[in-house]
Amino acid sequence: MDKVFIKDLMVRGIIGISEKERSQPQDIVVNVTLYTDISEGSSSDNINDCVNYRTVAKAIIAHIQNVSRYTVEALAEDITDICLKTPKVEKVKIKVEKPGAVRFSKSVGVEIIRKK
Repeated sequence: MDKVFIKDLMVRGIIGISEKERSQPQDIVVNVTLYTDISEGSSSDNINDCVNYRTVAKAIIAHIQNVSRYTVEALAEDITDICLKTPKVEKVKIKVEKPGAVRFSKSVGVEIIRKK
């Protein structure tokens, strides 16, 4: 299966359990791998026959900016749902990270894989 990916999408949103985390938006890094068959789009060279990563990225950004989640696990599942509703996507790998959330670490987060 072919892959379409979005790497290191940086979005600001409310996520976390503490009062401080919930008081203002913080950086959230999202990596998305969309598993699909690109043969139709590569033959036609028509975006309508492809998974449009720009459309997917915009939907993820809008969701993160408009939702308030306590856990990265819940946010990762939200993003998975968005991606799996995209035509031609059969499977997704989602990685959601909170940079600087744990002292002495670059980031923490979760990675999940789901399929239709």
